[in-house]
Amino acid sequence: MWAERLLLPCRARLRLLPPRRWRRGEAGAMRLQTPQFQALFTPGLRSVAELFEKKNYELRIAGGAVRDLLSGMTPQDVDFATTATPAEMKEMFTSAGVRLINNKGEKHGTITARLHEQNFEITTLRIDVVTDGRHAEVEFTTDWEKDAERRDLTVNSMFLGLDGMLYDFFNGYEDLKNKKIRFVGKASARIQEDYLRILRYFRFYGRIAEKPDDHEPTTLEAIKENAKGLAGISGERIWVELKKILLGNHVNHLVRLLYELDVAQYIGLPLNGSLEELDRVTKNVQNLCPKPMTVLTSLFKVKDDVTNLDLRLKISKEEKNLGLFLVKHRQELTKAVGPEPLRPYQDFIMDSREANTNSKIMELLKYQGEEHLLKELQEWTVPSFPVSGHDLRKMGVSSGKEIGTALQQLREEWKKSGYHMDKEELLSCLKK
Repeated sequence: MWAERLLLPCRARLRLLPPRRWRRGEAGAMRLQTPQFQALFTPGLRSVAELFEKKNYELRIAGGAVRDLLSGMTPQDVDFATTATPAEMKEMFTSAGVRLINNKGEKHGTITARLHEQNFEITTLRIDVVTDGRHAEVEFTTDWEKDAERRDLTVNSMFLGLDGMLYDFFNGYEDLKNKKIRFVGKASARIQEDYLRILRYFRFYGRIAEKPDDHEPTTLEAIKENAKGLAGISGERIWVELKKILLGNHVNHLVRLLYELDVAQYIGLPLNGSLEELDRVTKNVQNLCPKPMTVLTSLFKVKDDVTNLDLRLKISKEEKNLGLFLVKHRQELTKAVGPEPLRPYQDFIMDSREANTNSKIMELLKYQGEEHLLKELQEWTVPSFPVSGHDLRKMGVSSGKEIGTALQQLREEWKKSGYHMDKEELLSCLKK
C-alpha cells in the first residue's frame, strides 16, 4: 500500500520535486520526508488512510501539526482535515465497524474515530458564515484554500498530504523559516472573527519569533483597535493563552505590549502592573521552569491584584493561593546570612500547616533567583519530629495540657538543632 511506501528510509529531510509551474491553491514543489513525519504512520493511521482512499475522500494533516513537523518537531497532537462531510465520515466508519467517540464536535464538522487504541480527530473543511468574535457558524466546503483562509496565522494555515506534499496557500512555510508571525489576510478581519486571536498572536510570537520586536505595524494597530473585544471572551480561554505567553520567549516585551496596546485591562491584569519587577523576575527565573503564576505575580503589588485576576480569569485555587503566597512573602522571607542560608525557608516549611508549602517555597526561590538554594531544597527531605505524646506518657506526663506544652518545647529545641536531635536527645532535655 502507498502508506507503507512512505515508511521507506530516505536520505533527505525535505525533497524538492522537479521545478514546475503551479497556481495558488496547488501544492508547493516540496515533499516532507522526515523521521518525525514517518513516525505518524501507525497501524491506526494506515487504516484510516485506507478507508478514505477507498471512498476517494481527501485527507490531510492540518494546522499546528504541520507547523511542528516543518520545524523538525514531533507534534503532540495531530489534527486532520478532509473533504468528506461529517455524515459521510460517520457512514464510512460505521460501515467499517470503527468506533466513534465524543460526538460533541460533530456540529462543527469534527468526527473522532478510534482505531488500534488511537483517537483520530478529523474535521470537514469549513467556511465561517457568521462570526461574533467568540463563536462561528460554519458551512462545509471542499475548497482547501477557503478553509486555510479562515485560520488565524499563516504558520497555522498549512496542510500536509499523507504523501508528504505541502499545501501552503498563504506563505506560511516562508514565514516559519523566517520566524515571522502574521495573520492570514487582513489582521483586523481575523481578529474580529475571534478576539482570542490577539493572545494567540502573542503566544506564537513568543514561541517562534527570533527577535523581541519584529512585528508588522499594521498588526499592532489592528490589535489595539480590537483589544476591547477581549472583554467578551471567557476568562478560562484567556488564561489558557496567557499561561503559554508567560512561559514562552520575549515575555517582558510581550507583556509590555499587552499594556501599550490596551489589552491588559480586558484580561484581568492590574492597570498599574509593576513592569520593572517583571523585568527583574524574568531574569531570575531563567532556566528554572517557573509556574506561570510565579512570573505573573511580579506584576502584582497587593493581594487585591490576585483577587481581581481570579474574578476575571477563574484561575484554580492552587494558582490563586500561590499568587497570594508570593505577594505576601517575597520581601519578608529571604535567605539567612551565614552558613545556613536555606534555614529560614526550611523553618517556614516545618512551621506551616498549609498544604503544598514545600512547592510554594520552591516557586518563591525561583522568583527570588536563588538557584543554588532551590537545588538544595529539592534535595532536602522534610524530617519527621521524632517525639510523640505516647513517648511523654511513658515518662509519666499524663496531663494533656502538659503533654502539649512539652511537645512544643521539644519542637523548639529540635528546630534550634537544625532538626538533627533524635528522640533520646530530646527526651533527655525533659529530665534536666
